[in-house]
Amino acid sequence: MAKQSKIAAQRRREQVVARYAERRAELKETVRTGSPAQREAAQRELQRQPRDASPTRLRNRDAVDGRPRGYVGKVGLSRVRFRALAHRGELPGITKSSW
Repeated sequence: MAKQSKIAAQRRREQVVARYAERRAELKETVRTGSPAQREAAQRELQRQPRDASPTRLRNRDAVDGRPRGYVGKVGLSRVRFRALAHRGELPGITKSSW
C-alpha cells in the first residue's frame, strides 16, 4: 500500500492536469503554428502555468492500493494485485498460461 499522501498528491495532480488541459493544448498549437511573436508569448504563458499542469507529472498507480511500480496498464493494477486477482479468477478474460 502506498502512502496516503502520495495517493492524494496524485489525485490533486490529475485534477490540475484536467483543469489546464484545454488551455495547454491551445498554447501548444500556437507554439507549433503561430508567428514568432505569438510563439514567444505562448511559450512564456506555458512556463507560467503550474508544474503539475503538465501531464508528464502524472504517474500510473494501482487502482486499488496506489502502488507505483509494476503497473499493468491493461487492467490498471500492479503486478502483485494482478497476480492475486487472476489466481482467484476475479479478472474476466485472464487465465493462467501453461504449455
